[in-house]
Amino acid sequence: MTDTAAVEVLADVRRGVGRILLNRPKALNALTTGMVAAIDRVLVAWEHIPLSAVVLASTGTKAFCAGGDIRTIREHSLAGDAEASERFFASEYRLNARIAEYRVPVVSLIDGVCMGGGLGLSVHGGFRVVTERAVLAMPETAIGFFPDVGASYFLPRLPGAIGMYLGLTGHRLDAADALYTGLATHFVPADGLDAVGDALADHPGDPVDVVLNRLTGRSPVAQSRLAEVRGDVDWAFGAPNLGEIEKRLRQIDTAWAAGASAALESASPQSLEITHALLSRGRQHTLRECLNSELALTRTTIRTPDFLEGVRAALVDKDRTPHWRHASHGGRSLPS
Repeated sequence: MTDTAAVEVLADVRRGVGRILLNRPKALNALTTGMVAAIDRVLVAWEHIPLSAVVLASTGTKAFCAGGDIRTIREHSLAGDAEASERFFASEYRLNARIAEYRVPVVSLIDGVCMGGGLGLSVHGGFRVVTERAVLAMPETAIGFFPDVGASYFLPRLPGAIGMYLGLTGHRLDAADALYTGLATHFVPADGLDAVGDALADHPGDPVDVVLNRLTGRSPVAQSRLAEVRGDVDWAFGAPNLGEIEKRLRQIDTAWAAGASAALESASPQSLEITHALLSRGRQHTLRECLNSELALTRTTIRTPDFLEGVRAALVDKDRTPHWRHASHGGRSLPS
């Protein structure tokens, strides 16, 4: 483990509970290759010691994890360093699979922002605890990329057409929405998060679900706003292609539909095509198959003008005015 990674990822075991803390608060815990490798090494080492659970959390309150360090990936692409980018994505996806298959329950404590790679760290574990400050999203189409970290596996498995909606538009979910969709499994108030690890250690023989339910109490979060528009989401985003999705949205005269249309209009047309194709067939594939397809797509996508421009507009110059290569959907084939 490098010195930097050792500081940015803190890990210890207390009373049979492994605890991994992301500690890069100024960057909202954006994942670097070193951080991903450090987490993976910790989990591998812990496979040989008795544990009842692993808790994954952040040292800060603004973010659980804002995603991968995409700005650095853009720099690799501009420098022609494909190997560095390959190393990052391959390591990240390998970690996603390890979390999904881990021998003991993985409990993620999502307080603040959790986007992109943050969902990759959390959603593949069995338990995702959100607080009233949680914000979840897969916003990749806005930067010329596509929802990865296994999103082509987990988004199509959400109820109805919710996954297609989230993947195409990057819509941000609050705690109530996250619980409604199933991306979150439990709610614990932010001031109660520190008790989770101790509660799991105090009751190693109890099911994790039971332990978490004891900490939940009555949820103060409001009714899910996504639930209120569920019928429209399923009808519009359940359409067979992007053109039909846009057509159906125009037929719905609501603020929600207008917002969804605006999100599609501002996203990269290339990214929308890739994302729609990925999510349309993801339900019929295993997680590892989905991760393999996503890895193959990263090799070409990160070198496209839309990716370079999207990251520039969002994370480098921050002018939020990307100029996409194509003004409309062009259709793009995916690796088989």
